[in-house]
Amino acid sequence: MPAKIRLARHGKKHHAYYHIVVADSRAPRDGKFIEIIGNYNPNSNPATINLDTEKALSWLNNGAQPTDTCRAILSYKGVLYKNHLSRGVAKGLFTEEAANEKFLSWSEGKASKIEEKKSRLSQESSKTLAERLAAESKKKEAIAEAVRIKNTPPPVEEAPAATEEPAAPAAEAAEGAAEAPAAE
Repeated sequence: MPAKIRLARHGKKHHAYYHIVVADSRAPRDGKFIEIIGNYNPNSNPATINLDTEKALSWLNNGAQPTDTCRAILSYKGVLYKNHLSRGVAKGLFTEEAANEKFLSWSEGKASKIEEKKSRLSQESSKTLAERLAAESKKKEAIAEAVRIKNTPPPVEEAPAATEEPAAPAAEAAEGAAEAPAAE
């Protein structure tokens, strides 16, 4: 029975999460499995991975073959590196203590990279949030200005007195009429 370390899909449509399982390679994807060794949620950023590394390592040593995605997950969590170091110890290339030191230094570096990414993502999200709030406040100010301009009455210009202007043309017309008959 060839065993595979692979993902079994769970969750809603468009919001899947996966169980990392050891299953017979002939079994269906979401069907019968031998053991659940962890879970993987790609919906969060960075992706959330919970893995029992000892179980995964024992299954790798027993000959279980991971799929491509599971190989990437096992590599990310350091299981493949730990397996590599344990093979070096078995061959006598270095001691168990040296292998543990190498793995601890690798895991500390990996943890610092993950924390750096989380802090960078939180800074970027706060920066984009601040930009969106600033744009929204500018938009609200522009709308308020437009409403204020629309609601203000137009300025009233004072018209000259109505009695003076009509009297002047009438007086000019009377003078012109008086001059015209005199010229005849």
